[in-house]
Amino acid sequence: MRMWWACLLGLALSALSQAQPMFSVTTDTVLPPDALHNPTQRNYGMAVTDVDGDGDLEVVVAGYNGPNLVLKYDRTQNKLVNIAVDDPGSPYYALRDPLGNAIGVSACDVDGDGREEIYFLNTNNAFSGRATYADKLFKYRNGRFEDLLGDDINVRRGVANRMAGRSVACVDRKGTGRYSIYVANYASGNVGPHALIEMDQAASDVEKGVIALTDVAPQVNVNKYTGGRGVVVGPILSDTWSDIFCDNENGPNFLFKNNGDGTFTDVAAEAGVEDRYQHGRGVALADFNGDGKTDIVYGNWNGPHRLYLQDVQQRFKDVATQAFATPSPIRTVIAADFDNDLQLEVFFNNIAYQGNAPNRVFRVSRKQNSDPEITELDVGDASEPQGRGTGATVTDFDGDGLLDLLVAHGESASQPISVFKVNQGSSNKWLRVVPRTRFGSFARGAKVVMFTKHSGAHTRIIDGGSGYLCEMEPVAHFGLGTDEATSIEVFWPDGRSIARPLESTDMNTVIEVAYPNEGEESALTSDTQREPEYFQLDIECHHLIKSELCCQMSDTEPVIQRTQPQMQNLQSLLQNLSCSAIETEHLYCYSSHF
Repeated sequence: MRMWWACLLGLALSALSQAQPMFSVTTDTVLPPDALHNPTQRNYGMAVTDVDGDGDLEVVVAGYNGPNLVLKYDRTQNKLVNIAVDDPGSPYYALRDPLGNAIGVSACDVDGDGREEIYFLNTNNAFSGRATYADKLFKYRNGRFEDLLGDDINVRRGVANRMAGRSVACVDRKGTGRYSIYVANYASGNVGPHALIEMDQAASDVEKGVIALTDVAPQVNVNKYTGGRGVVVGPILSDTWSDIFCDNENGPNFLFKNNGDGTFTDVAAEAGVEDRYQHGRGVALADFNGDGKTDIVYGNWNGPHRLYLQDVQQRFKDVATQAFATPSPIRTVIAADFDNDLQLEVFFNNIAYQGNAPNRVFRVSRKQNSDPEITELDVGDASEPQGRGTGATVTDFDGDGLLDLLVAHGESASQPISVFKVNQGSSNKWLRVVPRTRFGSFARGAKVVMFTKHSGAHTRIIDGGSGYLCEMEPVAHFGLGTDEATSIEVFWPDGRSIARPLESTDMNTVIEVAYPNEGEESALTSDTQREPEYFQLDIECHHLIKSELCCQMSDTEPVIQRTQPQMQNLQSLLQNLSCSAIETEHLYCYSSHF
């Protein structure tokens, strides 16, 4: 018996969502343009991190012909304010760095002190090859942010990147909780390979604030020469290890698979994602069809945009529709559930450098036993047909459970930052999950799986750098519509995992998940993405129930999914079903832990 109520509910939600545009502009009330908080200047990348250490997230903006900004939500004013003020006594003063001509920005815990460092990629008007002004890596030390790359020990080591690059991203390549900074440089001939900067533990003393840095790109096989553009990090081919995907310009893309020891092998050709004749820009990771595998979406500059689904053989198939693939001057690409309806949206940010170039948004709806359905939505005020879009990010800065969208502008014109709220889905349920490293910092690159009563499993990867020049919030944001989550499972890059059952009271909350102590975790036995094994079970068969189970009625949508070890038999599982319409002889169940 098919679950017609679920289909009808989906149709009803879809009809409601089409009643109004996705985004409304809130810039004038939340971040009105002015010289301090939202200057009219050329900006580029944006990253989300906890800059001031108070537990709230701030938005860091790379300023190109002006200072970098740090936007904090002031709950008394209901506004974003720039805390990186022009005052040498401010702890955030150094972050301004107005001479840097910054474009890329990313944040992560490089030294394992539990607080994220902030990396700015500076270009100094150089398009490719060498630059004249070094990148900056800021650490909170001595009561203020200071540049580690400017320390004597790192000046002597010559580690500071002085190349014209684009995007930067954070990768926990060995699963230690200490991150390396991947720098996508734009090479000129044999000048300017990609770099991977990390702490040299043997030469460092974290307690004393001595952080020695080194570029390990040659040792780990990522020091390639190309027109570097977009970078994204996560368990793409690996089950938990962090892999790296780079969409490049004037050359093939890279897909660096982690070998399990922190070194990498480029398998882009074998995976079918080289796309060597296009020019990549913004990129994001998501599981678009709900099969548990990581898919890749990215934009090509004035070329066909891609939505690559991964198959069981770790090859990718482009399922972009003609409308989705339509060429545009693309910059940032964001994959997120903006309206909390259980389905992912993809936001395309374009730059109007030659006439109008409106931004666009598409819903990518999961379908049973089929490729997802891709539908263009009304983007509303976020269209910005004359916007000089250069970067964008998402975070829920006001805590209402809906993602806020911030768009930076620059390159061909000075424009202030735009802020947008989501019009749809205000009554939908949601869940936000924040995994932490063993040091207490944000676990970028971790994978979070949410299991639900009616819609199966949904996967998010904690962002370590994506979009284009940008980094999203370090939060797994799930929309639920009218569904409920029953459990979550978090997988860290080193393979450790922990499962947690949820109650109805956990909906519409933010859940922090600490790194598991010895005895709490369940390390995966192999680092391969396993295709679920299917079993036909009689209702009376009890002994196959294990830790992870999904049961579904014939070829319908899943009706229950659980990760609760206390469920000892099938009867107890069936008692938790929220519907009573079971009219088949068998359940079809699968688990990768049988």
